[in-house]
Amino acid sequence: MQFATVNDVILHHQLIGGPAGRPVIVFANSLGTDFRIWRDVVVRLAGDFPIITYDKRGHGLSDLGQVPYSIDDHVLDLAALLDRLAVKDAIICGLSIGGMIAQGLQAKRPDLVKALILCDTAHKIGTPDMWNARIESVETKGIESLADQVMERWFTPAFRRPENAAYHGYRTMLTRQSAVGYAATCASVRDTDLTETTKRISVPTLCIVGDQDGSTPPDLVLSMAKLIPGARYEVIKDAGHIPCVEQPEMLTEMIRAFIATLPAGDEPNG
Repeated sequence: MQFATVNDVILHHQLIGGPAGRPVIVFANSLGTDFRIWRDVVVRLAGDFPIITYDKRGHGLSDLGQVPYSIDDHVLDLAALLDRLAVKDAIICGLSIGGMIAQGLQAKRPDLVKALILCDTAHKIGTPDMWNARIESVETKGIESLADQVMERWFTPAFRRPENAAYHGYRTMLTRQSAVGYAATCASVRDTDLTETTKRISVPTLCIVGDQDGSTPPDLVLSMAKLIPGARYEVIKDAGHIPCVEQPEMLTEMIRAFIATLPAGDEPNG
């Protein structure tokens, strides 16, 4: 396991080496998960690209840090981690809040970002009332109180079969997250509107969404894609909010195809 002190937290992360001169791909995970959600994509890309995954503050094995959080806290954490690892010009692949972090990173530290892959995310997610209700539930009754509701947004009915051991495993991943870190991260999403920032994204961008995403539905992701000049938009069939779990093969193919379109002279280097 790898750990690094950045800002006021210790971040758990994973750095997997790859061929020199190939783009570094950085994966930023969603609310209520840790970087293990990317495993089935990472194993398909490892050896061809250097890869970084990490647990954002308040999640996985990373520190809780000081609450409340803002999206800038998460953005600056990732920026500091990449600085620590001497990485620039990376492809940032972010899911849900990870996609918001990716958008924020491109705005604040464009030297770190050469291209974006925005999965099941948006420039603004949910309403204050929705987030406040979720925060109250977590603070008074714990994450378990909303786990089934969240699972319905994360995964398709086919994946949520009672006999599917993986479904139960990912539900456990959610409920074992820090309730304080989860609630604080909910608040950071609640308070974030990246509409104007997203309009100014100037790097190659691929926007991806599962066709059955209950958290950031296709229409919402499409609305984000339309804000970004030249962005590509793709829908993954038979996937909910976390296609890296339900459809890793298709997501990996999309990532590879997108990287192949990057101009050779502009290809990121680690």
